[in-house]
Amino acid sequence: MLWSIMGTIAAICTTVGFIPQIIQGIKTRELKDVSPIMLTLLLVGCSLWLAYGIHLRNPIIALANGFTVSFVLTIIFLRTLFNRNKK
Repeated sequence: MLWSIMGTIAAICTTVGFIPQIIQGIKTRELKDVSPIMLTLLLVGCSLWLAYGIHLRNPIIALANGFTVSFVLTIIFLRTLFNRNKK
């Protein structure tokens, strides 16, 4: 039980950590300082964690990484959109 609580808290912290970046990017319309290599690695890693969580039927791993993948895709989309609008 304790490990499930710890896992849930860890999942919430690492997933919610992307929300301030998205909000800041929307406000400033600027995400050029966010590394595309880091985003790519994070997208691949979280996608693999998502598949692993689904395989294990572990909702904590699957949901946390599913949300993280969606947040990373949002940042990639906004970064691309803002860079196109600047040109």
